[in-house]
Amino acid sequence: MADMELVLIVFLPFLGSLCAAFLPSNARNAEAWLAGAVALATTAIAVSLYPQIETGEVLRLILPWAPALGLDISLRMDGFAWLFALLVSGMGLLVVIYARYYMSPADPVPRFFSFFLVFMGAMLGVVLSGHLIQMVMFWEMTSLSSFMLIAYWHHRGEARRGARMALIVTGSGGIALFGGVLLLGHIAGGYDLDTVLAAGPQIRAHAWYPTVLALVALGALTKSAQFPFHFWLPQAMSAPTPVSAYLHSATMVKAGVFLLARLWPVLAGTDAWFWIVGGAGLCSLVLAGYLAMFQQDMKGVLAYSTISHLGLITLLLGMNSELALVAAVFHIVNHATFKASLFMAAGIVDHETGTRDIGRLSGLGRAMPLTAALAVVAAAAMAGVPLLNGFLSKEMFFAETVFLDRPGWQQIALPLAATLAGVFSVAYSLRLIHRVFFGKLARNLPHAPHEPTRWMLMPSALLVAACVLVGIVPELVIGPYLRTATSAIVGAGGTAYSLAVWHGINAPLLMSFAALGGGVLLYATILARRRATTVPLLEAIDGRHLFDVSLTALTRGAEQAMRQLTSSRLQMQMLLIFVVALGGALLLTKPFTIGWGSQPLLPLDPAFALLCVVGGACALAVAWQAKYHRFAAVAFAGGAGLATSLTFVWFSAPDLALTQLTVEVVTTVLILLGLRWLPRRDESIAGPGGATPRLRRSRDILVAGGCGLGLAALAYAVLTRPAVDGITPFFVQQALPQGGGLNVVNVILVDFRGFDTFGEITVLGIVALTVYALLRRFRPAPESIPLPRQQQEQDGDAVSANHPNHQEALLPAGAMMLPAVLVRLLLPLAMLVSLFFLLRGHNTPGGGFVGGLILATAVILQYLVGGTHWVESRLRIHPLYWIAIGLLLAATAGIGAAFAGAPFLTSQAWHGALPGIGELHLSSVLLFDLGVYMLVVGATVLMLVAIAHQSLRGHHKSAVGEAR
Repeated sequence: MADMELVLIVFLPFLGSLCAAFLPSNARNAEAWLAGAVALATTAIAVSLYPQIETGEVLRLILPWAPALGLDISLRMDGFAWLFALLVSGMGLLVVIYARYYMSPADPVPRFFSFFLVFMGAMLGVVLSGHLIQMVMFWEMTSLSSFMLIAYWHHRGEARRGARMALIVTGSGGIALFGGVLLLGHIAGGYDLDTVLAAGPQIRAHAWYPTVLALVALGALTKSAQFPFHFWLPQAMSAPTPVSAYLHSATMVKAGVFLLARLWPVLAGTDAWFWIVGGAGLCSLVLAGYLAMFQQDMKGVLAYSTISHLGLITLLLGMNSELALVAAVFHIVNHATFKASLFMAAGIVDHETGTRDIGRLSGLGRAMPLTAALAVVAAAAMAGVPLLNGFLSKEMFFAETVFLDRPGWQQIALPLAATLAGVFSVAYSLRLIHRVFFGKLARNLPHAPHEPTRWMLMPSALLVAACVLVGIVPELVIGPYLRTATSAIVGAGGTAYSLAVWHGINAPLLMSFAALGGGVLLYATILARRRATTVPLLEAIDGRHLFDVSLTALTRGAEQAMRQLTSSRLQMQMLLIFVVALGGALLLTKPFTIGWGSQPLLPLDPAFALLCVVGGACALAVAWQAKYHRFAAVAFAGGAGLATSLTFVWFSAPDLALTQLTVEVVTTVLILLGLRWLPRRDESIAGPGGATPRLRRSRDILVAGGCGLGLAALAYAVLTRPAVDGITPFFVQQALPQGGGLNVVNVILVDFRGFDTFGEITVLGIVALTVYALLRRFRPAPESIPLPRQQQEQDGDAVSANHPNHQEALLPAGAMMLPAVLVRLLLPLAMLVSLFFLLRGHNTPGGGFVGGLILATAVILQYLVGGTHWVESRLRIHPLYWIAIGLLLAATAGIGAAFAGAPFLTSQAWHGALPGIGELHLSSVLLFDLGVYMLVVGATVLMLVAIAHQSLRGHHKSAVGEAR
């Protein structure tokens, strides 16, 4: 039962995200209720698992995915993962309640809650992953979902810039983390988290340990916005405040410190760990605390304070001490409570007054007393005031700096730096509260300040209550859960510690009071009187500026490389592609000896020789006619493709022949639609370097001939090799027993290599959507003006003769009527033929790909004969739906196998008898092939219709110009 609960915790947010995306834009209550129900359900499930976690049990769930590659869906929950899962889901529930009243009905609220739930699910996936590579996938998903949330108000330039910066920095760190994870798994002998955690001594003793540490640290430090990668977090403040509250308290930036704590038993305990992790934390703690004191935006103050507090946590994790680890985990929870509450307060101020500018705000405590009271308590917790939770974890931090076992000056410098950072924390907390909520009530604000609805204050009030309760009775409120979490990292026999409020008068207590007094003094003497908006001493150092300069330099370098290595001419691009492919193939053959096989040659058949001659002649005619008549070149290209199809038939490969034939038809239509946009040939223009047309053609012949001869030699070597030398016998022998089909090619595609096929159809769908997105802005009006006959004669073969409106202009209505009627009658027949090939594909030649292309060709014929306006006014094709449903069906076939306890996309069969029907055999392969079928139809139709609309627009513009 616990296994299913782990699945629900991770995947319920993703399911809720899909549901939220389809809700109407004016259903703000429905979307909030849906997101709140999902967050409440995940929280309740996590709470229900605590009795098992408390005993030290580790809950695990493994769903087979690709066992041969060591890749499975693995979920793992121990005490530490449980604490973080509770933090992510519980904080998500509070933020959803807050967002319900913060978001405006005019905003696209379904999109907000959809991305928000994806963000929650991705973070839960990071926390509960039991496989390192799976964790990295969820890790990158947090970067992508946060990008969408930061850029939610994409009409604002700062939102787009902040989202791009966050994605580049954290995404680059994710790539480094992936490299570190691959090395970790290689050293440990597996990527399972339990395997890696058990291999700590082995990993630390390995020669690659410094490289692994550097790569993992890059991933963690970029995600948690630690020095020198801290600059992206303040730029992310253009996100809606609920996003900021969630991102800073429980997700995204907490992922970095979670990873450092998760891998603490593996990587900690060395000087390299201390200097890399602890050094970055110390720099972030002091530098960000200093910068926070001079920010004018309320969220800017909170952003830099987050960097500083995450630096405190990172420094604790870098100290190589079990007690420091306990303090770090404790402060992770404390920081989440007071920081989320403060962000909510900042959002309320912005929501009710229209500004977050500290220079314009003052005296809001008079108009918003409840908001002010909650903000004061939360800021006091952030500053480390006694009897609040922040005081306890900071005092534990001070204690670790005092008693740190490090040589010489480090024992003095670290406590001083910690106290200085404490002074800064008190100063910026006091400045934020005093400037905004005390003094005279501000005038000339965009809105008259007033209290928000009580439900908007409720989440902040609960968090403030947690700050107080933990600060007064920590052992009762947080003690058992903290021990459960830390024991999961350091083991059940870890160092003892006390969460008592009073430990007597000692050095950490004196440091706490020094920080409080120093912070108040600093604010009263300097900050309270300062009105300048610049940052003293560090004004010239701007991480955002350095990032922009670096990105600009990188972009210009890439553009320069593109100018040097590529050409805007398609011919030169194709030449470079073929030259690189030929060179790469020659390099790969150098270390190998490729020779002819021992299979005896069959006698030459005159009919086959004639077929080769005809195909070769058509290929040569394409090159010859492309110079004079492009339409004829297309026809000859079709002849060469037909000869290739017949060659496949000759070699007993009917599946390949069918695929080649259908692809040839679709490709021909595609080229015909694009002929209009090709420029006229001008033989007087010399190529690059002054190359003449004759020299260019000679060069192209050499390159094409070299590639063709190389492929022919490779094919000959493969065909003459005995079948027992390859993998063919395995597939032939196992197609029926393991794949349940007689058609070996189809069984390979939908079963043995089903994951490859799933990836290929996904790419096909992405390509189709890309073409659609690029061309949809050129969609013409339904009533297009046909191209006059005089203009058609002038354009010649450069105009696509297959465009429907073009044909209607060339032919009289009576001549068009008969082909149109026949083609319209052909559509239902083509649908039956396509379904016939789909259903028979697993045992005889056919399949979803061939069937999909047949139906797509029939639909395109409707466009060619009936015209765009006629087809779209009568046929509701909706190719985007076909793509989406096709992918969903293919994925469902794979997930169904996983629920059956088999690897992803393993075929599942059912055989039985139905009354009135008889014997019936059903297989999940049919569902997968149906998904391929629908996606191929949708993608092909979407691309060809998009190009047809583009051509129609061209005819429309030409006709208007002629009329003028």
